[in-house]
Amino acid sequence: MSHTVTFHDLSHSRQLPEALFQRTEADLSFFIERVQPIIAAVRNEGDAALQRFAREFDGVQAERMSIRVEQSEFDDAMARLDPAVTAAIAYAAGNIRAFHEAQKPEEMWLKEMQPGAFAGDRHLPIDSVACYVPRGKGSFPSVLLMTAIPALVAGVPRPVVITPPGPDGKVDDATLVAAQLVGIREIYKCGGAQGVAAVAYGTETVPKCLKIVGPGSPWVVAAKRQLAQMIDPGVPAGPSESIILADDSANGALAALDLIIESEHGPDSSAWLVTSSRRVAEQAIAALPGYWAQLDEKRAGFSQSVLCGTHGGVVLTQDFAAAVAFVNGYAPEHLEILAEEPLAVMGQIRNAGEILLGNYTPVTLGNFVLGPNAVLPTNAAAKVAGPLSVFDYMKRISVGYVTRSGYDALAEKAHGFALYEGFPAHALAVSPLRKTLLDRQP
Repeated sequence: MSHTVTFHDLSHSRQLPEALFQRTEADLSFFIERVQPIIAAVRNEGDAALQRFAREFDGVQAERMSIRVEQSEFDDAMARLDPAVTAAIAYAAGNIRAFHEAQKPEEMWLKEMQPGAFAGDRHLPIDSVACYVPRGKGSFPSVLLMTAIPALVAGVPRPVVITPPGPDGKVDDATLVAAQLVGIREIYKCGGAQGVAAVAYGTETVPKCLKIVGPGSPWVVAAKRQLAQMIDPGVPAGPSESIILADDSANGALAALDLIIESEHGPDSSAWLVTSSRRVAEQAIAALPGYWAQLDEKRAGFSQSVLCGTHGGVVLTQDFAAAVAFVNGYAPEHLEILAEEPLAVMGQIRNAGEILLGNYTPVTLGNFVLGPNAVLPTNAAAKVAGPLSVFDYMKRISVGYVTRSGYDALAEKAHGFALYEGFPAHALAVSPLRKTLLDRQP
C-alpha cells in the first residue's frame, strides 16, 4: 500500500494557512464529557474505582492488584532489566540531574532597593508533586527521569509517580529501575483520567498532591483541565509535535530522518518539515518510504498516519523568512534547525518549547540524554510557557525588610498612594502614629 506524504506548496503566497497550526488536542470536548464520570467515580469510590478502571482501560486481568508498587517489584525489575538499558538510564539521569542542579535558584536573594530598604525572593519546594509517566503507546522511563529528577533537585518532600499498569498489573521494568536509580520510592498504578483524579482528591492508597506534571493523552489533558481547581495541572504537555526547519543548505534525506522521530509517537502527534528549498522538500519526501520500511509495522503506521494526514508532512514556503514565520506562528513543542548558520537562525525564533541546533542534535538526544527537560509545552502553549524545569517544583515567596533608617522615605510615598487610592487604614499604618507607638515600646 502506498502512502502519499502531505505536501503544502506555499511558495507562491506569503499567507500562512492557520488551519495547519491546529493540533489534535485543540478540541477536547469529546474527552471533557467522558472524563467527568471517571473523575466522579474516583472521588466517590477511591481505590475501588482505580481497580475497576485498571481492568476496564488497562486490561489488567487480576481482580485486584497492589495499587502501590511494592519493594519486591523494584527488586525484580532491577534483576530482569538488560544491564545496557540500566547503564543508559544512569547516563541520562546524570546529565538531567546536572542540568537541573545548574538551573536551581539560590534559596534567597535580597537587594537594597533604597538605603535601608531590602527586597527579594525566597525559593521553597512545593510540598507534594505527582509525576505522570504515560504508558499507552509504549514504556517511557525517560519521562520518569525528566519529571522526577527536577522534583528531587528542588527538594520536594513528597514526590510520587503515577503510571498505568500493564495487563499483568505491573509497571514496566525500565520505569521501576529509573525510579530506583534516582531515589523515587512511591509509585502508584493508575493512569489516564482516573490517575489524575486520584492525586487530585486522594484515595485510600494514593496521596492527594498539590501539583501534577508530565505529558499525557487527551484523556489526561482533559482531566487536568477539569481538575485545575483541585490540583495545579503544570506545563500543558499533550501529544507530541515537532518542526524540522531547514534552509537551502540542508540534506533533505537527513531532514526526513528527523521528521519521523516525533511522528512515530502516535496518530495524535503532529510533525512538519518546513523549508524554503524545493530540493530539500523533494529529497525528504523521497526518503520517507525507505525509513518507514525500517520501522516495525506499528510505529511505521503511526508515522504514516501523521505525515500523510492533516497534522504533518512537508511545507514549502516562499522564502526562509516565511518558514521562520511559520515556526513562530505554530510554536512547536520541539524545533530542530538544520541550517548553515543555526545559531543565527535561532535568533529569529520566538516561540518553541526547545530549539535543537544543527546536524548533530536530533530530537532523540533531547528526548533522552542531553540534559534539558523533554517535557515541553504543546498546542502552541510555547507562546507563553517553557519546558518543565526545577522552577515548576518550587514556589517563590517575596521577602521585604526595612530598617529604621530606611523607613521614612518609603513611608512618605506609601502614605500618598494610600490616600489617593482611598485606603485610610493603609495611610494610618505609615502615619506619624507608627513612630509614636514604637517610641513607647519598653
